[in-house]
Amino acid sequence: MSRPVPHDLAAEQAVIGAALLAPTVVGELAATLSPGDFWRPAHGVLWEALCMLHAEGQPTDPIAFAAHLAEAGNLGKVGGAPYLHTLIQAVPTAANAMHYAGIVTDHARRRQVVDLGDRLANLATSGADVTEMVAAGRALLDGAAEGGWPPPIPLGDRRHLPGFPAEILPAWVADAVFAVAEFTQTPVDLPGCIALAALSTAAGGRAEVEVRGNWREPTNLFTVVVLPPGSRKSAVFAAMVGPLLGAERALVERAKPAIVEAELAARVAGKVAERAANAAANADASGRDTLLADATAAAMNAEAVTVPVLPQLVADDVTSEEAASLLAEQGGRLAVLSPEGGIFATIAGRYSGTPNLEVFLKGHAGDMLRVNRRSRAAEHVEHPALTLGLAVQPDVLRDIADMPGFRGKGLLARILFALPENTVGRRKVGADPVPESIATAYSTNLGALVVSLAERTDPAVLPLTPNANERVLDIERAVEPRLAPSGVWAHIVDWGSKYTGAVVRMAGLIHLADHLRDGWSKPVDAETVERAAILGDYFAAHALAAFDDMGADKNTRNARLVLAWIERTATGAFTKKELYRAVRSQIPTAADLDPVLSLLEMHGYVRQLDPPPRAGAGRPPSPSFLVHPELHRPSAVLRPIRDARRPA
Repeated sequence: MSRPVPHDLAAEQAVIGAALLAPTVVGELAATLSPGDFWRPAHGVLWEALCMLHAEGQPTDPIAFAAHLAEAGNLGKVGGAPYLHTLIQAVPTAANAMHYAGIVTDHARRRQVVDLGDRLANLATSGADVTEMVAAGRALLDGAAEGGWPPPIPLGDRRHLPGFPAEILPAWVADAVFAVAEFTQTPVDLPGCIALAALSTAAGGRAEVEVRGNWREPTNLFTVVVLPPGSRKSAVFAAMVGPLLGAERALVERAKPAIVEAELAARVAGKVAERAANAAANADASGRDTLLADATAAAMNAEAVTVPVLPQLVADDVTSEEAASLLAEQGGRLAVLSPEGGIFATIAGRYSGTPNLEVFLKGHAGDMLRVNRRSRAAEHVEHPALTLGLAVQPDVLRDIADMPGFRGKGLLARILFALPENTVGRRKVGADPVPESIATAYSTNLGALVVSLAERTDPAVLPLTPNANERVLDIERAVEPRLAPSGVWAHIVDWGSKYTGAVVRMAGLIHLADHLRDGWSKPVDAETVERAAILGDYFAAHALAAFDDMGADKNTRNARLVLAWIERTATGAFTKKELYRAVRSQIPTAADLDPVLSLLEMHGYVRQLDPPPRAGAGRPPSPSFLVHPELHRPSAVLRPIRDARRPA
């Protein structure tokens, strides 16, 4: 039987409203009321922010508080400025704040008792030995009597992120992803995202998915994987991108005869034009007009001979200007694939001093791009398709948020981020190499996809089946409320607005990889869209974490680092000295741990133990901390968008 969860929303609203009306009550209530006592998560976030500002001596009036929430990226998450006004209106006077706080804490204790009952019931049906069961039950009761642990307040969505769902990719791609991850002992996310970039390289600019009306999505992607140094990014790139370079060489060999023929035709036409010009120049006045007309025609014929350029699929670290020129030369298709993130600094103006994002913005959207050259007339690319596949270090992720125009002009909104768990220090030595059959299948099939689409000048149009279109509508209906000012994606509305389009693009790539040689002649079905939606769920969770990480301050990032260490070591208690030994390569001094540990304690992840009595002279013992017993249990996640359906 279901039972209502003890809570009182009106009392919670009254407490926060009283604190906004009379900021002095924050100090009085903070000693007895913690953020975890609030039933509604948004109220916990608000109370935590109020306590933090009060502790720092900063103003907590509604205007200053709203500005602080907006700067931290939390205003939309808690309902926006109008909700703060609602909270103030919910309480007529701040005089009864302590009474309302008592109601909130009473309900919080009752929820703890309900949780305790659930744990005892689960324990009773677990099949454990009766003696052990009774002992465990007594331990739970003792913990409750001592006050227990309230649920910790999340520092963000950085922890417990979903793993890359490589199994939904076509078998020849999935097999390669898993095999490369095993051999390199890297998270599956890295070869998985680079595999998507490889498919995008093969199909980008050569196929579009037609959703409905004039809505078409090109099949090129921007993917960025974030991993620390020493994560074997280069080895993964070599395995996943190598076949593209092989396909590029095959295209070059196939194009060479046509290039040689065109070069010869150009030289011959040039000689003919030169002789005609000389004849016209040396002719007398009576016959010069005719010879001049012949010379003009010969010159125009020579100018009309076009020598094809050598095909190029992949570039590494190019400037925006070079990327534009290559797109024009290569018929609108180019991929920038690199195990480093230097391209971000380049387009931010490292060499020119001026950011140039236009090529990357238009190259993702497929908008017409004009290329001006000094040596010849301006060219334009009707539908450019630029692919981006990078693996960057965490510091690069934090830097790009501050690069001019990256967020404001929409570059970050176009990127599918992946923040996999770091495997360094836990890798298996002597892992099995990639089986030859898997490597051969991946190389052969990726090359076949490149070749099957290489000759197309106009992109193939991939329509959706009616059921696939309905599935896309389901996704749109699920996404829209999340983009509202009070929605869970309000702080990443720029990224979320492109979410459905990204899912459609991935569906197109999966479709083409499923049907290597004739995918352009088949519609995209609902099952393929469903598989792409699974990838969409993955990238949505990681995007929330990435944007939180980009907006987090140093103490929050270091707190996440400490939490990762706690989870990795499964420690239940530690000293500050032990922690510093483990993280000193990333946190320079032991003093830098003090605000980090305070933040973790404020969020309920750790508790500092009372120091033992001093036995004599000498340095005091290192502070000791207990870890929240539920820390290693994965947190709940938002319902995946792929499970959302239209209301009846």
